[in-house]
Amino acid sequence: MKNTALAFIFVYIALVSTLSNAHHVLGRPSYSLNEDSNTPPSMAIETQIGEYFITYMVFPAFPKPNEPGRVNLYATRIDNGEVLAQPITFSVRDDSFFTETLGFGQAESSEQIGVQTIDDGVYRQGFLFRKKGNYIVRAYFEDGGEPYEIDFPLQVGESSPIGPIGATIGFIFFLLLSINIAQRKRIARSKVQQGQSVR
Repeated sequence: MKNTALAFIFVYIALVSTLSNAHHVLGRPSYSLNEDSNTPPSMAIETQIGEYFITYMVFPAFPKPNEPGRVNLYATRIDNGEVLAQPITFSVRDDSFFTETLGFGQAESSEQIGVQTIDDGVYRQGFLFRKKGNYIVRAYFEDGGEPYEIDFPLQVGESSPIGPIGATIGFIFFLLLSINIAQRKRIARSKVQQGQSVR
Protein backbone atom coordinates (compact mmCIF):
# COMPACT_ATOMS: atom_id res chain seq x y z
CA MET A 1 0.00 0.00 0.00
CA LYS A 2 2.84 2.39 0.90
CA ASN A 3 4.64 1.63 -2.37
CA THR A 4 1.49 2.33 -4.39
CA ALA A 5 0.91 5.64 -2.57
CA LEU A 6 4.55 6.69 -3.10
CA ALA A 7 4.37 5.76 -6.80
CA PHE A 8 1.14 7.75 -7.16
CA ILE A 9 2.69 10.82 -5.46
CA PHE A 10 5.83 10.54 -7.64
CA VAL A 11 3.76 10.37 -10.85
CA TYR A 12 1.64 13.31 -9.69
CA ILE A 13 4.75 15.47 -8.95
CA ALA A 14 6.31 14.54 -12.31
CA LEU A 15 3.08 15.45 -14.14
CA VAL A 16 2.72 18.81 -12.38
CA SER A 17 6.38 19.76 -13.02
CA THR A 18 6.16 18.99 -16.77
CA LEU A 19 2.97 21.03 -17.09
CA SER A 20 4.59 24.04 -15.40
CA ASN A 21 7.68 23.77 -17.65
CA ALA A 22 5.52 23.75 -20.78
CA HIS A 23 4.08 27.10 -19.70
CA HIS A 24 7.38 28.91 -20.43
CA VAL A 25 9.34 29.32 -23.66
CA LEU A 26 13.00 30.27 -23.14
CA GLY A 27 12.24 31.65 -19.69
CA ARG A 28 9.33 33.86 -20.83
CA PRO A 29 5.69 33.19 -19.99
CA SER A 30 3.77 32.00 -23.04
CA TYR A 31 0.98 34.52 -22.51
CA SER A 32 3.43 37.41 -23.15
CA LEU A 33 4.36 36.14 -26.63
CA ASN A 34 2.89 37.49 -29.84
CA GLU A 35 3.22 36.30 -33.46
CA ASP A 36 6.79 37.52 -33.93
CA SER A 37 8.25 37.35 -30.41
CA ASN A 38 9.96 34.00 -30.83
CA THR A 39 11.52 34.78 -34.22
CA PRO A 40 15.27 35.36 -34.11
CA PRO A 41 16.58 38.83 -35.00
CA SER A 42 18.35 39.40 -38.31
CA MET A 43 21.04 41.20 -36.39
CA ALA A 44 21.96 41.83 -32.80
CA ILE A 45 24.65 44.51 -32.60
CA GLU A 46 26.29 45.94 -29.52
CA THR A 47 28.21 49.20 -29.62
CA GLN A 48 29.52 51.92 -27.34
CA ILE A 49 28.80 55.56 -28.12
CA GLY A 50 29.75 58.38 -25.77
CA GLU A 51 28.56 57.57 -22.27
CA TYR A 52 26.20 54.77 -23.37
CA PHE A 53 26.34 51.10 -24.21
CA ILE A 54 23.83 50.42 -27.02
CA THR A 55 22.30 47.13 -28.13
CA TYR A 56 19.86 46.93 -31.01
CA MET A 57 18.03 44.12 -32.76
CA VAL A 58 15.84 43.87 -35.84
CA PHE A 59 12.83 41.52 -36.04
CA PRO A 60 11.93 39.37 -37.93
CA ALA A 61 15.07 37.62 -39.14
CA PHE A 62 14.42 38.52 -42.80
CA PRO A 63 12.26 41.65 -43.18
CA LYS A 64 10.21 41.66 -46.39
CA PRO A 65 8.41 44.45 -48.27
CA ASN A 66 4.82 45.12 -47.12
CA GLU A 67 5.34 43.08 -43.94
CA PRO A 68 5.67 44.73 -40.50
CA GLY A 69 8.94 44.55 -38.60
CA ARG A 70 10.39 46.00 -35.44
CA VAL A 71 13.60 47.51 -34.07
CA ASN A 72 14.43 46.96 -30.40
CA LEU A 73 17.00 49.28 -28.81
CA TYR A 74 18.53 49.06 -25.33
CA ALA A 75 20.65 51.93 -23.94
CA THR A 76 22.46 51.88 -20.58
CA ARG A 77 25.10 54.16 -19.12
CA ILE A 78 28.59 52.70 -19.11
CA ASP A 79 29.56 54.10 -15.71
CA ASN A 80 26.63 52.94 -13.57
CA GLY A 81 24.40 50.76 -15.80
CA GLU A 82 21.47 53.16 -15.50
CA VAL A 83 18.89 52.72 -18.27
CA LEU A 84 18.24 55.66 -20.60
CA ALA A 85 14.74 56.95 -19.91
CA GLN A 86 14.07 59.70 -22.45
CA PRO A 87 12.38 59.62 -25.86
CA ILE A 88 14.35 58.39 -28.89
CA THR A 89 13.56 59.60 -32.42
CA PHE A 90 13.83 56.98 -35.16
CA SER A 91 14.34 57.95 -38.81
CA VAL A 92 15.22 56.07 -41.99
CA ARG A 93 16.94 56.85 -45.30
CA ASP A 94 17.84 54.94 -48.43
CA ASP A 95 21.31 53.38 -48.44
CA SER A 96 21.84 53.06 -52.18
CA PHE A 97 25.42 52.14 -53.10
CA PHE A 98 25.62 54.49 -56.07
CA THR A 99 24.19 57.56 -54.32
CA GLU A 100 26.01 57.17 -51.00
CA THR A 101 29.36 55.66 -52.01
CA LEU A 102 29.98 56.77 -55.58
CA GLY A 103 28.08 60.04 -55.40
CA PHE A 104 25.83 59.39 -58.43
CA GLY A 105 22.33 60.79 -58.24
CA GLN A 106 20.80 62.48 -55.26
CA ALA A 107 20.79 60.94 -51.81
CA GLU A 108 17.34 60.81 -50.26
CA SER A 109 16.76 62.78 -47.10
CA SER A 110 15.89 60.89 -43.96
CA GLU A 111 12.25 60.36 -42.99
CA GLN A 112 11.10 60.22 -39.37
CA ILE A 113 9.28 56.97 -38.59
CA GLY A 114 8.52 57.53 -34.91
CA VAL A 115 9.39 58.85 -31.46
CA GLN A 116 9.44 56.11 -28.81
CA THR A 117 9.53 56.18 -25.02
CA ILE A 118 11.01 53.40 -22.96
CA ASP A 119 8.82 50.36 -22.33
CA ASP A 120 10.10 47.79 -19.83
CA GLY A 121 13.73 48.84 -20.49
CA VAL A 122 13.36 48.66 -24.29
CA TYR A 123 12.66 51.14 -27.09
CA ARG A 124 10.47 49.44 -29.72
CA GLN A 125 9.99 51.00 -33.15
CA GLY A 126 7.83 49.33 -35.77
CA PHE A 127 8.41 49.70 -39.51
CA LEU A 128 6.86 48.67 -42.81
CA PHE A 129 8.67 49.21 -46.14
CA ARG A 130 6.91 49.12 -49.50
CA LYS A 131 10.03 48.40 -51.57
CA LYS A 132 12.92 46.03 -51.05
CA GLY A 133 16.36 47.57 -50.69
CA ASN A 134 19.04 48.68 -48.27
CA TYR A 135 18.20 51.31 -45.69
CA ILE A 136 19.89 53.10 -42.79
CA VAL A 137 17.86 53.43 -39.58
CA ARG A 138 18.96 56.21 -37.22
CA ALA A 139 18.14 56.46 -33.53
CA TYR A 140 18.64 59.96 -32.10
CA PHE A 141 18.53 61.31 -28.57
CA GLU A 142 20.24 63.98 -26.48
CA ASP A 143 21.75 63.60 -23.03
CA GLY A 144 23.54 66.30 -21.04
CA GLY A 145 23.38 68.64 -24.02
CA GLU A 146 25.23 66.10 -26.20
CA PRO A 147 23.54 64.65 -29.32
CA TYR A 148 23.69 60.88 -29.86
CA GLU A 149 23.11 59.37 -33.32
CA ILE A 150 23.17 55.61 -33.81
CA ASP A 151 23.03 54.42 -37.43
CA PHE A 152 22.59 50.81 -38.42
CA PRO A 153 21.88 49.06 -41.74
CA LEU A 154 18.60 47.34 -42.55
CA GLN A 155 18.07 45.12 -45.57
CA VAL A 156 14.46 44.63 -46.65
CA GLY A 157 13.80 41.75 -49.03
CA GLU A 158 16.38 39.61 -50.76
CA SER A 159 19.64 41.24 -51.77
CA SER A 160 20.46 41.65 -55.44
CA PRO A 161 22.38 38.64 -56.84
CA ILE A 162 24.86 41.00 -58.51
CA GLY A 163 25.47 43.36 -55.63
CA PRO A 164 27.20 46.75 -55.70
CA ILE A 165 30.69 45.34 -56.33
CA GLY A 166 29.46 43.15 -59.17
CA ALA A 167 27.61 46.11 -60.70
CA THR A 168 30.76 48.24 -60.50
CA ILE A 169 32.89 45.52 -62.13
CA GLY A 170 30.26 45.08 -64.86
CA PHE A 171 30.22 48.85 -65.49
CA ILE A 172 34.04 48.98 -65.75
CA PHE A 173 34.04 45.97 -68.10
CA PHE A 174 31.39 47.61 -70.32
CA LEU A 175 33.37 50.88 -70.35
CA LEU A 176 36.63 49.12 -71.35
CA LEU A 177 34.82 47.12 -74.05
CA SER A 178 33.29 50.32 -75.49
CA ILE A 179 36.69 52.04 -75.55
CA ASN A 180 38.25 48.98 -77.24
CA ILE A 181 35.55 48.90 -79.96
CA ALA A 182 35.89 52.67 -80.56
CA GLN A 183 39.69 52.32 -80.87
CA ARG A 184 39.38 49.47 -83.39
CA LYS A 185 36.94 51.47 -85.51
CA ARG A 186 39.28 54.47 -85.45
CA ILE A 187 42.29 52.31 -86.46
CA ALA A 188 40.28 50.64 -89.27
CA ARG A 189 39.11 54.06 -90.51
CA SER A 190 42.66 55.44 -90.52
CA LYS A 191 43.92 52.39 -92.48
CA VAL A 192 41.19 52.90 -95.10
CA GLN A 193 42.09 56.58 -95.38
CA GLN A 194 45.80 55.76 -95.75
CA GLY A 195 45.01 53.20 -98.49
CA GLN A 196 42.94 55.78 -100.36
CA SER A 197 45.67 58.43 -100.11
CA VAL A 198 48.33 55.98 -101.49
CA ARG A 199 46.23 55.49 -104.64
